[in-house]
Amino acid sequence: MIFMKLDILAIAAHPDDIELGCSGTLMAQVALGKKAGILDLTRGELGTRGTPEGRIREAENAAKILGIEIRDNAGLADGFFRNDEAHQRAIIPFIRKYQPDIVLANAIDDRHPDHGRGGRLIYESCFYAGLRMIETLDDAGNPQEAWRPKNVFHMIQDRYIKPDFVVDITPFWDKKVAAMLAFESQFFVPKESETDDSEPQSYISSPEFLDFIRARAEEMGHAIGVKYGEGFTTQRQLGVRDLGVFC
Repeated sequence: MIFMKLDILAIAAHPDDIELGCSGTLMAQVALGKKAGILDLTRGELGTRGTPEGRIREAENAAKILGIEIRDNAGLADGFFRNDEAHQRAIIPFIRKYQPDIVLANAIDDRHPDHGRGGRLIYESCFYAGLRMIETLDDAGNPQEAWRPKNVFHMIQDRYIKPDFVVDITPFWDKKVAAMLAFESQFFVPKESETDDSEPQSYISSPEFLDFIRARAEEMGHAIGVKYGEGFTTQRQLGVRDLGVFC
């Protein structure tokens, strides 16, 4: 593990969670000069469609579209990771490796059990990463410094959760769609013929699901007077120094 300081690290259970939930926000921050990266907890090996190897390639292609610094994978077991000591100890070294000021995480509760469990695992791992009595080593065997992100924000995924704040992603909507569609095995991508897609259909592979993602972004954007938005919740009270920063 080579150290790389990031401003923002987005961590989520599956490759494509970030693209669906907060990729517009990542690109907006990159455009402001922030260094951003993604940590996928699993390879999405339990997915109805595609293969773990294919999803890794798709994740790499999506990362190029997003313009992020790194995309890493923790290698946890899809569907069977838990929010417990063993899994927290697996995540802490990544948080200390990248030392993000802000972590974007899975929804705190959602339709897919991995999302809510992942959100809680990420939140607690960020806390424990700041305890110096928890010792971890980097890949070279050197002790890592304790590090706790300043904020952990949870994206809003399938289930509607009233956001604590919304980010304007209007200028980045088209690239968000491109990043989502980089996961060709998972989402609806028009084919030349019906026989081009022999994979079984899933909850997220229909054109209606992408319509839902657009509608959710429009709903969030409407709440703050813009075209498209991404909403987030926080487990701690936020404060501001400049009232002029609001939309």
